[in-house]
Amino acid sequence: MRLKDKVALITGGTSGIGEATALLFAREGAKVAITGRDEKRGHAVTEQILKAGGKAIFIRTDVRKADECRRAVDETLRTFGRLDILFNNAGVFYAHTTLDCSEEEWDLQIDINLKGTFLMSKFALPSMIKQGAGVIINNSSGWGIVGGDAAVAYCASKGGVVLLTKAMAIDHGRQGIRVNCICPGDVETPMLPEDARFRGMKWEDYLAGCSNRPLGRIGTAEEIAKAALFLASDDSSFMTGASLVVDGGGTAD
Repeated sequence: MRLKDKVALITGGTSGIGEATALLFAREGAKVAITGRDEKRGHAVTEQILKAGGKAIFIRTDVRKADECRRAVDETLRTFGRLDILFNNAGVFYAHTTLDCSEEEWDLQIDINLKGTFLMSKFALPSMIKQGAGVIINNSSGWGIVGGDAAVAYCASKGGVVLLTKAMAIDHGRQGIRVNCICPGDVETPMLPEDARFRGMKWEDYLAGCSNRPLGRIGTAEEIAKAALFLASDDSSFMTGASLVVDGGGTAD
C-alpha cells in the first residue's frame, strides 16, 4: 500500500503501460483517474479497479486540447479532493524519416507526446503547489535519449519530454514537487505491432530484431508500471529531474 490515500491521474490509461499502471496504483491504495479517447476501454479499466474494491473514474480527454486537460484535472479534484500524482503517459508513434514524415504526423506526435505533457502539467501543478507536495512522472523513451531509425518526430517529441522534465524539476522542487521521467525500451503494448506494420515487418521478425538487447527480450507493461510506482512513491523521495531508463539494456549496447 505504498500509495495509500494518494490520488493519481494517468493519461493514456486505457491500454498498455497506462492501463497496467492504473491497475497497479489502485492495488497500492491510490484513487485513480484515467484519461483517454476510447470510452469503452476506459470504462473497462475503471470497472476492473472498482470490482477489486478500489476507486477510479474515467475522463474522456484529448491531451492536445487545453480545455480538456484543464477539465480532466478539475474533475479529478472534484471527485477525489486532491491530486498527488500525475503520470503523463499518453503517446503515439509513427515510423517515418524526415523525408517521408508528413507535417500532419509531425504535428500529431509533437502535440500528443510533448504538448500534452506540458498542458496536463500546467493544470495539475497549481493544486500540487497549494498542498506543498506532488509527483509528476513523464513517459519518455529510450529514443528520447538516443536516436532511432525512421522515427524523427517521435525522437524529437520524446527528447523534448526529457528536457521538459528537467526544467520542471528545477522550477518546482522548492515547492515540494518532484518531476521525473521514465525512458522505456521496446515494450509489449499495442504500439509495438503498429510499428512493425508501419515498417512492413512480420511480427515474429520484429521480435527477433529485439532479441539483440542485453536481456534478450522485450519488456512488459507491468515492468514499466513498477518503475512508475517507484517514482510515484516515497521510495524515490530524493529523486527529481531524473530519466529512469527501463529498456533491457538497449541504450547500453
